[in-house]
Amino acid sequence: MVRRETTRPLLTSDLRSLDRSMRLLFIWPGKTRDERLRSLIAEYLKRLQRFVRCEVVETREVSGSDRSGVEKESRRILEAIPAGSLAVMLDVNGREWSSTELAAELRRWENDAVKEIAIVIGGQDGVSAAVAGRAQQRWCLTRLTLTHEMARVVAVEQLYRAYTINRGLPYKK
Repeated sequence: MVRRETTRPLLTSDLRSLDRSMRLLFIWPGKTRDERLRSLIAEYLKRLQRFVRCEVVETREVSGSDRSGVEKESRRILEAIPAGSLAVMLDVNGREWSSTELAAELRRWENDAVKEIAIVIGGQDGVSAAVAGRAQQRWCLTRLTLTHEMARVVAVEQLYRAYTINRGLPYKK
């Protein structure tokens, strides 16, 4: 037997009063160059802001792929992560969540009164041990290989989807 809890439908006024004290901070090196992907990120951020305050921090990207470049890029990422925030780093070896599992994780963060979540997406050559050490959680979007710009889109979209799941709203395609 499946037991379902019934709750009243959300009203527009409820959406305005949802917990907007939490903030999602997306941190990644460099600008999103592909105009189409940049447009998708902007669209999902706009949708996401119905539920939570959002901000994107694009740190300066380092050209070249030597170890000193990774260290410089990582130092800038670390400087962008606010003290006291929960740092969630995208990592191929991280925990892979389904959309409903991510929604449950988001609910847990809200219930734990987490005020700020820094979603960190490293550069093409990875991040330093210091950035990895700062991350309290590691999130694997997929085992498939994505470009870093595509990973940005997927991360923002999945967080939007998690909020719609938690609020019992239909997913706007």
